[in-house]
Amino acid sequence: MMGASFVSTVPSLLPLQAQVAPPSSSTSSSAASVRPPAARPVAVRCKTENGFADGGEELSRRDVLKLVGASVGIELMASSGSFVESARAADLIQRRQRSEFLSNVRGTLFTAIKGNPDLIPSLLMLALNDAMTYDKASKSGGPNGSIRFSSEISRPENKGLSAAMNLLEEAKKEIDSYSKGGPMSYADLIQYAAQSALKATFLASAIRKCGGNEEKGGLLYTAYGSSGQWGLFDKQFGRSDTTEPDPEGRVPQWEKASVKEMKDKFSAIGFGPRQLAVMSLFLGPDQTATETLLAADPDVSPWVQKYQRSRETVSETDYEVDLITTLTKLSSLGQQINYEAYTYPVPRVDFSKLKL
Repeated sequence: MMGASFVSTVPSLLPLQAQVAPPSSSTSSSAASVRPPAARPVAVRCKTENGFADGGEELSRRDVLKLVGASVGIELMASSGSFVESARAADLIQRRQRSEFLSNVRGTLFTAIKGNPDLIPSLLMLALNDAMTYDKASKSGGPNGSIRFSSEISRPENKGLSAAMNLLEEAKKEIDSYSKGGPMSYADLIQYAAQSALKATFLASAIRKCGGNEEKGGLLYTAYGSSGQWGLFDKQFGRSDTTEPDPEGRVPQWEKASVKEMKDKFSAIGFGPRQLAVMSLFLGPDQTATETLLAADPDVSPWVQKYQRSRETVSETDYEVDLITTLTKLSSLGQQINYEAYTYPVPRVDFSKLKL
């Protein structure tokens, strides 16, 4: 049985080579005449079992699809320049919007923390405990702002953190008042408050090394500090808030936990003794007491000693860089970052209404 015939007319998508008329001998200075050819319809016939339907040009359907695809692709490539430029411009605008908003957020948090330096340990533990609800098996929990709920912050492991959360609630009111791209998520707020608190401790350490001189300490931190290591952390700006508390029993009571319990919890989220040692500042208000406890463990002790030596140097490079790296990973566990968060449409300018 003879197969069905497929016939279609395909317009010429790409002009054939222009026909250039040879210049006349009498008018050698005149420009060449270019005549674009008219679109030539092509009859396409599918091959039947007995040959072609009527002896037409032997072009298979596959050949035609290849030609059409190539033609369309070339035309799209030729016309994509303006699209790419527009996309780049839009991306730059969004980056600038997010950067400016984050800069303002840092200013608000810096002011809030400067007026309440005693809450720095609580702010660090707040960020830690919000992230430590992450469950690797179910991919649930993590730094999603769940600790803001009264039923979660009132748990034993979060005892004493309400004052820090209240401070952030007040800061959020101010931040949301000037945000053009919607309210800031609690998940972002809590982690960036920890960043600001850490920077405050780094700066305070530099000031102490300069005999309490704030100006010299600021210059020391600017010259030798780790401010340039926050790039990846700052890109993770766009966490989403959960709508309910995370399950209980996922976060230890750090002040009562043994080193083994701490190691087990850190291991459960993909961390080891190194990360446990560098996060000692997050585990309670007395870093020295925490490190004394951790140093009793043979796996953690070498790292504790390493970071203690680093803090005695001018730059504290090893300690600060490893702490920033660990916090960056911790603050993104299980999160899908929305890289368009806090952006907003830019009003178009109608140039026709401008008076020149």
